[in-house]
Amino acid sequence: MYRQLENTLLILEQKKPIIFNVRGFYLLFLIVVSSCSQQTFDIAITNGFVIDGSGKPGSYQEIGIINDKIVFIGEQLPFNARKTLDASGLVVTPGFIDPHTHAIRGIFDVPTAESSLLQGITTLTEGNDGTSPFPIEEHYRLIEQTKISPNWAVFVGQGTIREKVMGLENRPATNDELVEMKDLVKNAMLEGALGISTGLFYVPGNFTPTNEIVELSKIAAGYGGIYISHMREEAAEIINSVQETIEIGRLAEIPVQITHHKVIGKNNWGLSKETLHLVDQAIKDKIKVSIDQYPYTASQTSIRALIPQWAQEGGNQKLIERIENPEIRNTLVAAVVDKILFDRGGGHPKNVFISRCSWNTNFEGQSLADILIARGIDPSPENAAYLVFEIIKGGGASAVFHAISEEDVINIMQHPFAAIGSDGPLTIFNQGAPHPRTYGTFARVLGKYVREDKVITLEEAIRKMTLLTAETFNIHNRGRLKKGYFADIAIFNSDTIIDNATFENPHQYASGVAHVIVNGQIVVEDGVHNGNRPGRVLRGPGFN
Repeated sequence: MYRQLENTLLILEQKKPIIFNVRGFYLLFLIVVSSCSQQTFDIAITNGFVIDGSGKPGSYQEIGIINDKIVFIGEQLPFNARKTLDASGLVVTPGFIDPHTHAIRGIFDVPTAESSLLQGITTLTEGNDGTSPFPIEEHYRLIEQTKISPNWAVFVGQGTIREKVMGLENRPATNDELVEMKDLVKNAMLEGALGISTGLFYVPGNFTPTNEIVELSKIAAGYGGIYISHMREEAAEIINSVQETIEIGRLAEIPVQITHHKVIGKNNWGLSKETLHLVDQAIKDKIKVSIDQYPYTASQTSIRALIPQWAQEGGNQKLIERIENPEIRNTLVAAVVDKILFDRGGGHPKNVFISRCSWNTNFEGQSLADILIARGIDPSPENAAYLVFEIIKGGGASAVFHAISEEDVINIMQHPFAAIGSDGPLTIFNQGAPHPRTYGTFARVLGKYVREDKVITLEEAIRKMTLLTAETFNIHNRGRLKKGYFADIAIFNSDTIIDNATFENPHQYASGVAHVIVNGQIVVEDGVHNGNRPGRVLRGPGFN
């Protein structure tokens, strides 16, 4: 409508002056009315309860979409649409933005990304935990060639950069190596990375001194990027880790995000009160600090999370050599036992479940204790340590670790700067025994924590899933239902939306999402993914 009105006025301005007598005014009126009457929306959304993502209370409004943009939000649509979605009894929100995924594991096998889209997710971010595709531009071209359903954005991984320059050596970088790494970060930012990520719990990130991270983060900051970190420790040393993350933000003058924030190990439960206090104090001190989390009491990562980082220097083969060295093995056994008792093991081998093991799929879905008992072996932490060594030597595995308290999950979720993120891959349906967060994170928050437990309000939950991340990551014109913004939209039933995936039966899609729109195209209609793949690469603020 607005474009046609503007074109009409432009035409009139280019013609000879019009004498505004009754006849002339009437003719002008007919021209404008005729122009408007011919206009149509591509998609209209009617009768829905609209929550715009800002955190403000929702209201009943109608939405008009032309091409890939929202062009109208109001009480009554001014003209018809080619396609109308009746949202009676449903909630209309911005499409959800997942700030932390490992979706590169799956996106090329499942470019339709049903596990995400059927939760209402319209944008995925990759390159978290210090590991990323590289070079960034080459990866983006591959994504564009693949044609995927959701939007896609990437961080550059500090661990990836360090490994390219230094391998997996446990030492500080030389001046020349640091210069080389800075150049690689600069190029990544110019190619459209959102910022820089670290996985300081993992190798080689764990080998990196704080000052080195600061110097690389300064480069990302110069191009408007953010620093997002899997901290060094999420168990006994979590306070020190939060302090380090905040200090990096202060010294590098860069916004920081504590990613998948949690407190691991029973002895450490409740420490979220202290970590959140540190975040609040940093914000008062004008340091930009935010958080993301997944709503579960179990984490998922490599089985090597039970192995001390010093033993992983040089890569997997060096680790195996240390395992087989009698002079080192006992030390490693003691370290793994400690991890099982006081860290990710949750106090017992029964809390560590193998989720994906390509070389022995019989392990998938079983705990370390289950495997030992099936062999007639006592499921002690010591015996579990030797089983972990066996798995690593066989080819490794990913595992689910039950070691988080519900109280900490709730404390973190209620923080105003805590976004919602899955930390999950795009699992191929019915393969392996993945963490249920892949299928259920966003629906779980809306169903369990909003509707059932009333931990946060619906409006606040939507803000944490949309605008909070968009603003934190400098993703412009998304994350809010607003005229002129891209039409990424989720439409769901707030009375029925729920996660169905469980640890025992994870391959179950969420329910309750009726429709999903990505860049103005319907991707999910009446709860069914239609195969459309309109996703776009969303390049970061440094892209030129």
